[in-house]
Amino acid sequence: MNASVALSRDADIPASSENRIGDFPLAVSVRGLQRRYGARVVIDALDLDIQKGEFVALLGESGCGKTTLLRALAGLDGPDAGQIRAPERPSVVFQEHRLLPWATLWENVALGHEATVGRAGAAHALAEVGLSGREDDWPRNLSGGQAQRVALARALVRDPALLLLDEPFAALDALTRIKMHRLVKELVARHQPGVLIVTHDIGVARLLAHRLMVMQGGEVVEAGLTDQVLDDPQHPYTQTLVSSVLPV
Repeated sequence: MNASVALSRDADIPASSENRIGDFPLAVSVRGLQRRYGARVVIDALDLDIQKGEFVALLGESGCGKTTLLRALAGLDGPDAGQIRAPERPSVVFQEHRLLPWATLWENVALGHEATVGRAGAAHALAEVGLSGREDDWPRNLSGGQAQRVALARALVRDPALLLLDEPFAALDALTRIKMHRLVKELVARHQPGVLIVTHDIGVARLLAHRLMVMQGGEVVEAGLTDQVLDDPQHPYTQTLVSSVLPV
């Protein structure tokens, strides 16, 4: 018998106390998520809640299921079982900026929302990421860091309830990464989306995230406040992961 899959969006969710944690509305809620590729289970019975304004990091080695989870939350990949309650259109920033080379910067930022965002809204979003006055410039004239800034502006221009970050700093040089860390932290504090960042970088998790989830083999093996998990890991896999980067 096939497992039941339920994907509901904000418009379908009644405003009730079960959709909240404490005093904060949920940006996303996941229950029993499973994703398989053939006989291989990539994600197994995963639960996740992220509040609006909360920054959560998903840490793990390549192939553990991190990006598969992000794609499911973004609506890019359907799960085989479980329930996802998420905004209709969460915003995603990928490792590559994915700007359209034939469109100006403001057109890239407003892409798909030209009628509601318009040039003025795109210009404001570009100013927020330090690219004021560059509305009519072209992606080919940008550095890698500047292109990622435009991608971030595009993601935040609609004030999304949920922001998904898939290794957004991996392709940048060290100095640009530091600048982007600060910018992301500032913009998230200003816009207050719920954020899930997929990373294998412990430093990024510690710097940005309120909570940390450690994933191995499609399962979350440890979760908690970021500093607590990293300073006193309980699961053997987390201990190995942390000690390999932060030897005592």
